[in-house]
Amino acid sequence: MPATRTGAPVTRSERIQAIDVLRGVAVLGILIVNIWSFAWVTAAYSNPSVAPGGGLGGLDLWIWAAVNVFADTKFISIFSLLFGAGIAMMNERMRRRGVPGGRLHYRRQSWLLVIGLLHAYGIWHGDILVPYALCGFVLYGCRDWAPRRLLWAGGCAVGVVVLFMGLAHWTIPDWPAEERAAVAAEWAPSTAEIGAEIEAMRGGWARQMPVRAYYAFLVETVAFAGYLLWRAGGLMLVGMALYKLGVLSARRPVSFYRRLAVWGLGLGLPLAAAGVWYNVTAGFAWEQSKLGGSLFNYVGSVGVFLGYVGLVMLAARSGRLARAQARLAAVGRMALTNYIAQSLICTLIFYGHGLGLFERVGGVGCVAIVVAIWSMQLAWSPWWLARFRFGPLEWLWRTLSYGRRQPMRVGG
Repeated sequence: MPATRTGAPVTRSERIQAIDVLRGVAVLGILIVNIWSFAWVTAAYSNPSVAPGGGLGGLDLWIWAAVNVFADTKFISIFSLLFGAGIAMMNERMRRRGVPGGRLHYRRQSWLLVIGLLHAYGIWHGDILVPYALCGFVLYGCRDWAPRRLLWAGGCAVGVVVLFMGLAHWTIPDWPAEERAAVAAEWAPSTAEIGAEIEAMRGGWARQMPVRAYYAFLVETVAFAGYLLWRAGGLMLVGMALYKLGVLSARRPVSFYRRLAVWGLGLGLPLAAAGVWYNVTAGFAWEQSKLGGSLFNYVGSVGVFLGYVGLVMLAARSGRLARAQARLAAVGRMALTNYIAQSLICTLIFYGHGLGLFERVGGVGCVAIVVAIWSMQLAWSPWWLARFRFGPLEWLWRTLSYGRRQPMRVGG
């Protein structure tokens, strides 16, 4: 069969620059959020009052608040959006080539699941690849839906979590005493439990495994069923719709993206900031912050990440900052490699099999590490892609998915 009619990875001519840039922004942006899970005890991610030494305060608390308002849930939402868009893009590409895409899709998701499991249990428990692969199995049947249907279904799925969290928060006074005590203990672990986590993460790789396995399993089961399937899965459906409507490929009018940026950021940022203020003034008491306080950012993040999409598409349409966009696009083309590389670098910095700096680096130090990793990935991604067709893990994923070794070198 002619090459155009066989299943094969996307070619350079088929890539959409605006989507690659947006993916680069997302994969860099999630690091400023994930860094706190690498550097600090798990509970401090949502409840900074439990951080060793009496909780976060001063500049560290301000940095945490800024990350919560501008980054937390925003960049991972863009990642979810683009994952769904990727499903629609591959389906469109396979149809254009005249070959069925179902078997290829499920092979891709299966190998992504394997990569995610290795990442979650071997490197870092905050892995998102396993939930994405599971969502990919479920949502493939929606790929041919009309954009309006996708938007409605995706929006309703995202709204399920709002309904669940709102009802759960409203009924807290009626919860059994044992359940309230269990949630309180999870929200604010004892000094002994925090000390045990610190000791484990400063220990060797095997010493860390019980902590890593416990939290990874929670992400893949409880968090997936109650949150990620609805939030991430819903946004994947929205991403399919936005791709079909030309929103993610910078094909809509400039005025559309301006409105998206202004209204998204104008409504979303104040709501996210209100959530931080609410939680701080409540002293991060779980009765107020765990569910009710989290809703501010959950809802506000939708506006913020859509505002970020609008800004990136405006930049793509204008052609400004062309060199910066080219570097971001390279990071986006190597998103899987860069995502796993962030985990490898950070675990070597913070965990005991590396430098063992877990709970020894403050907010400023964490931001400095993030900026250093950003600089490195912005430099090495275009360098690599000038010589090779894919990032290392992208090449591996494609080779496994297509069942044949993919050409690696440019011009090879």
